[in-house]
Amino acid sequence: MLTIRKVQLVVEEVRLAAGRPGLRPLRKVAALAVVSNPLAGQGFVEDLSPLIEPSAALGEELGTLAREALGDEVQSYGKAAICGTAGEQEHANACLTSTFGDAFRKAVGGGLAWITSTTKVGGPGCAIDVPLAYKDELWVRSHYDAVEVRVPDAPLADELVVIAAVANRGRLHARLGGLSLEEARTRLEAASGAAEGAA
Repeated sequence: MLTIRKVQLVVEEVRLAAGRPGLRPLRKVAALAVVSNPLAGQGFVEDLSPLIEPSAALGEELGTLAREALGDEVQSYGKAAICGTAGEQEHANACLTSTFGDAFRKAVGGGLAWITSTTKVGGPGCAIDVPLAYKDELWVRSHYDAVEVRVPDAPLADELVVIAAVANRGRLHARLGGLSLEEARTRLEAASGAAEGAA
């Protein structure tokens, strides 16, 4: 179990882009947990399971907090982590493996698409951009986005900040082509129907 010192929620709502309102606002929510790093100060450690195994509970908790604060259908998601200076970037990555990702995905109703992520080492107040992408299909360009977050007093040297972020739609006025949300949903429905028919 990773000891949680504090949890923080960041909510951002974009109502205008290029001076024009969207049909509905873009709402982004990030749930952040400041947790102890059991491997801090130990130098190189081969076995990262003390961070990987307990990350499932963290993925479920942060995903649930983010989904509830969004108050809408989750369309996009992403994850990130910042490791304090007594650890290494690999510790941040260990918190975001499929153990965390699968629990996060389940908590927000995500599909099978890979969850975008980023990690870094930093001190208290360090900012990080959490990348976002459509939860069921990476080729939906309208949903490529990010949300910037920071915790003023974290991470301390022996801590990690672990982040789960969600959004209720793509960018306002997205117009760069690629697979549309409707096309992605049609493809997924067709693939699901084909799989059921083959069973």
